[in-house]
Amino acid sequence: MSNTFKHMQVNELAQQLEQGAVVVADIRDAGSYQAGHIKGAVHLTNETLSDFIRNTDIDAPVVVCCYHGNASQQAAQFLASQDFTNVYSLDGGFSAWQLQHPDKVEHLA
Repeated sequence: MSNTFKHMQVNELAQQLEQGAVVVADIRDAGSYQAGHIKGAVHLTNETLSDFIRNTDIDAPVVVCCYHGNASQQAAQFLASQDFTNVYSLDGGFSAWQLQHPDKVEHLA
C-alpha cells in the first residue's frame, strides 16, 4: 500500500516547530529560498533530493512548502511514495507563512 500525504495549516506548523519535531522542506527556487524561508527549513531541490531521502527519518513529520501550496502537493506525494510515513503539504505555502509569521522567516541574501 502506498502512503499518501496530508495537509497542514500555517498555524499548525508554527506549533509543530515550537515543539521542534518537524522537518520543513522548501521546494521553491534558490533565489526565493535565499530571500526568505521558514526558519530551519531545508532547501529541497533535484540536486539535494537523494541526500534528503537518505538522511531524513522516514517516520519524522515532513512538511513540504512551496509558494502557495500547489506544487508542494506533488512533492509531498512523491516523498510519501518514497516510504515517508508522515508527509504534509503546507496549505497556502510560504506566502501564507510570511503573512502570518513574518517573525519566523529566515533570510540568507
